[in-house]
Amino acid sequence: MSSKVLVTGGHGQLGTELTLVLQEKGYETYGLGHQELDITDLNHVRKVFNEIKPDVVCHAAAYTAVDKAETDRDGAFLVNAIGTRNVAIAAEEIGAKLVYVSTDYVFNGEKEGSYCEFDTPSPLGVYGQSKYAGEQFVHDFHSKFFIARTSWVYGQYGGNFVKTMLKLAETHDQLKVVNDQRGCPTYTKDLAEKIIELFQTDNYGVYHLSNSDSCTWYEFAKAIFEIKGINIKVNPCTTAEFPRPARRPKNSEFEHMALRLNGFEDVRGWREALKAFLDNE
Repeated sequence: MSSKVLVTGGHGQLGTELTLVLQEKGYETYGLGHQELDITDLNHVRKVFNEIKPDVVCHAAAYTAVDKAETDRDGAFLVNAIGTRNVAIAAEEIGAKLVYVSTDYVFNGEKEGSYCEFDTPSPLGVYGQSKYAGEQFVHDFHSKFFIARTSWVYGQYGGNFVKTMLKLAETHDQLKVVNDQRGCPTYTKDLAEKIIELFQTDNYGVYHLSNSDSCTWYEFAKAIFEIKGINIKVNPCTTAEFPRPARRPKNSEFEHMALRLNGFEDVRGWREALKAFLDNE
């Protein structure tokens, strides 16, 4: 068992969950936020990595403001591409395994059916392009990596769709939710567990990690209120009715082909995961 794990973006939604799950499992864990680790500065990353000498680096730090990225291209690429390059170089130099958390936004969403790990990315917007550039730097500069693409993430820490819906339900008796974008909701706890399961092996490569099965945002919202027993009318609408600066992939349904081919168990269904999260809230 690798004993020492460094988590970048350690105070974010996934980073916090990952840090806590790792600690529970007995790993010596370093969850570093951008105050403690400036991933955009290669020398600083090298210095921190050399001091800690982790066996595994879980790179969860990211520029995630999808709409803002459209007008802040340099900012998004500095963090998601250059920052990831820096982490990959420094992790390789100390011989640490690397897990890079990537996104469904690397795909354009035009495919019929689900995306597997061998489909060719072609991101629509700056956020997706910058995350994909990060993936390429990982390929270029690291020899023992896992790229874990995930989607529609929610959990106990940080803001997310589930929390937003519950908050809106306090002041609204009906809501409009987009029904023409399909994807796979992912519970941070299940994602963290799977990432840890992956890096305990040498089955390197690209993985799609989300809860199983897919839904639209509208179906996701309805499920949240059903499970919580909240009586609210949810109306389906189109993406066109809610224009946003960044285009969203219409379909980002994942197939977990790499998990299957590498002999890992699949992740539980999104409804079951959502219920587990809401029952613990």
